[in-house]
Amino acid sequence: MRVRHVMAALLPVGTASALAILPAAGITVAVPHSAAHRVTPAVQNPLAYKYAGKVTGNSTPTFNCQLPGSAINCYNPLELAKAYDIPANLTGAGQTIVIIDAFGDPTVTQDLNVEDTVFGLPPANLNVIYPDGQPAFDTNNADEVNWSGEIALDVESSHAVAPAATIDLVISKSDQDADILSALKYVVGHHLGSVLSQSYGEAETCQDPSITKADELLFAAAALQGMSVFASSGDDGAAQPSCDGSSFFQSVGYPASDPLVTGVGATSLTASQPDGTYQSETAWNDEFGSSGGGFSTLFSRPLYQLGSVHSAKRGVPDVSYSGDVNNGLLISWAQGDPANVGDIWIFGGTSAGSPQWAAITALADQAAHHRLGFLNPALYLLSHGPKASYVFHDVTTGNNSVTLSDANDNPVNITGYPAGKGWDPVTGIGTPDVAHLLKFLH
Repeated sequence: MRVRHVMAALLPVGTASALAILPAAGITVAVPHSAAHRVTPAVQNPLAYKYAGKVTGNSTPTFNCQLPGSAINCYNPLELAKAYDIPANLTGAGQTIVIIDAFGDPTVTQDLNVEDTVFGLPPANLNVIYPDGQPAFDTNNADEVNWSGEIALDVESSHAVAPAATIDLVISKSDQDADILSALKYVVGHHLGSVLSQSYGEAETCQDPSITKADELLFAAAALQGMSVFASSGDDGAAQPSCDGSSFFQSVGYPASDPLVTGVGATSLTASQPDGTYQSETAWNDEFGSSGGGFSTLFSRPLYQLGSVHSAKRGVPDVSYSGDVNNGLLISWAQGDPANVGDIWIFGGTSAGSPQWAAITALADQAAHHRLGFLNPALYLLSHGPKASYVFHDVTTGNNSVTLSDANDNPVNITGYPAGKGWDPVTGIGTPDVAHLLKFLH
């Protein structure tokens, strides 16, 4: 039975005064597309990378990564909101963002409180739900610790974008496919929220076909409920880990490739410090990882991709968001250990995009006074219209070709795709100017 891979990257950060930056390192994670790297280069999903430092008190510190000349750049949530033009008059009030993750995070509430205090965000309304029972958390288990990083990123980043939205964090008892499916069944069966974020995935052909079919039926049911569903596209460029985990091969990830899901890729965002004014973006592809993308082998091109995807197969991703660790997001994360509460890390990965796109949709639902539901047809229609450059940043530079290391430390070269004008299998149709986009989502 396959485990899923988390899709998010993180990196600890130090304050301007004296906090040391720890060595970047990597941990192989099961399925989240986000994780923290501390010892050796990650074989799978090198998502989280740097420690920023510990904070105390109520002041908003300046971190080393925010200073000119820093080897690694980072943004706080307010800077990222400025870069993507997230309107302050919308908060997600009355909306519920659902997040599925695995194993749990004993310090998620404390971490969220630190993030809110440090960056001046209002308190969150967080519900943690264990549909199949609460598993014990082992701080010595790297897989579980990495998932706690994914949880911190998912919860804190979505709350920053939609601070008044309720967050239902649904915890699968493990990262096995069957357990993730059980959590999804609970979400859809209990009509939990208007938007769903999934920052995990695996190669399409590695999941048991019966589970994929069950997922498809649940995504269709979610669409009928008016639920918008997002998934991260992966952090290994045009590659996915092989089914036995020993190597890599060209593949897109599931569930991002499901035609009823909005797949979210990643860019490297350049914004001014300290105000966050947008400057430019390129496809994410560096030592920390690369935006997942390519063409499905399971699904034909959906109607909404006609005129955008020049292939008979479903193209991934649909949209993108800032996800490079170098230009990453400052997140509070204690690795599930109360002794570490107050630690701030730099996070990246496509995991950063899925929860923030879900939160943007919560803002859109609030503005529209109803659920927008399945978004892909509307997004692609806008990308072809006269307002395309008004609502999207079209990312036209970079690619997602990668060289990765297999289990024997041999290089594996995977030829990917270039970013370009319009949709591409690296950054999709681009990243949002949120205030502009929300004018056209009704």
